[in-house]
Amino acid sequence: MRQFFLLITVFFLTAFETIPKTWKVIAIADGDTFTILENNKPIRIRVDAIDAPEKGMPFAKASKKYLSNLCFGKMVTIHAVTIDRYGRTVARASLTDGKDISTEMIRAGYAWHYKKYSKDILLSNLEIQARKNRVGLWKDKEPIAPWEIRKLHRKGISTKKILEASRQ
Repeated sequence: MRQFFLLITVFFLTAFETIPKTWKVIAIADGDTFTILENNKPIRIRVDAIDAPEKGMPFAKASKKYLSNLCFGKMVTIHAVTIDRYGRTVARASLTDGKDISTEMIRAGYAWHYKKYSKDILLSNLEIQARKNRVGLWKDKEPIAPWEIRKLHRKGISTKKILEASRQ
């Protein structure tokens, strides 16, 4: 099974190297996932190196809106990194003007630098600056990272009260 997954990953990453370099963003799922259209087939892109608030979390709608304003309907360049367990292409993405989407989402305070998967010093520094400036989700006194919420869900712990408390 592991070899099959590796084969599929290599296939998709190779496909991205051989098709045109820019695609139009046709949908925004949340603050770190959007959809492009390639040969009339929708492809979900998970933005590399960031983690944005999940649906139901504080700033989830604002994060999604910021990503939408940044790239919806625009052309993006995709640099595939891997395929995640949900079948999404994890990729660095940039606008045709060169703006990196991961960088812009962190700079605006609408995503965390996902240090578990990225050691990018620039992104770490941008997150620190966003925290200091209290922009975006950093307006919240103690924002809860999405990976912490997912960890609690995996343990079967309800996060409803935790999320309600963080909104106050």
